[in-house]
Amino acid sequence: MKTLTKEMQAAITPSTALNLLKEGNKRFVSNLKINRNLLQQANETSDGQHPFAVILSCIDSRTSAELIFDQGLGDVFSVRIAGNIINEDILGSMEFGCKVAGSKIIVVLGHTKCGAIKGACDHVEMGNLTALLSKIQPAVYDEKSVSENRNSGNPDFVEKVATLNVKRTVTAIMERSPILKEMIESGAIGIVGGTHDITTGEVKFYEDTLIINKRGE
Repeated sequence: MKTLTKEMQAAITPSTALNLLKEGNKRFVSNLKINRNLLQQANETSDGQHPFAVILSCIDSRTSAELIFDQGLGDVFSVRIAGNIINEDILGSMEFGCKVAGSKIIVVLGHTKCGAIKGACDHVEMGNLTALLSKIQPAVYDEKSVSENRNSGNPDFVEKVATLNVKRTVTAIMERSPILKEMIESGAIGIVGGTHDITTGEVKFYEDTLIINKRGE
């Protein structure tokens, strides 16, 4: 598998970038990972990197973006934080990844059985975690279909909150970053949300969060 160059990155459209991730996840689920020489890729990217995607995911040890999308060194910017939430530092990192470094798509990736989501559902307060979980709380309150057992003991409630949290984050990125919003609207980049099933390894993308303006292709 060739290491991405600036020319190769420039030729990738937002739609192509999404397809690369989908195909990579299919390989991961099928245990048919591409054979890569990672040491060679480390050498080939030592003078510059040209990733095609920015992936915001949870710190969960089972949700490594490079692994579940079967990507190599220099292919993706991986932003990881509990609950896949955003703040100004993460937004700034995304702006760098897309505006400066040329990535073509932003993915907000939640996952099943997320501990941070469970903590928010239970309104956990503990040190600095309190402030982090407060960023997930709006998704807890937005979930209206479950009226009883609105806590981590209800798996259905947890997964519904996790989905809402991903979708809220996709919207918040565009609301809070004029730079990224303009790039999305012009078709320079795309954005989409999804969930990684930690049991099967499969990533499900939410079509209602997908924004790819074909004018940019």
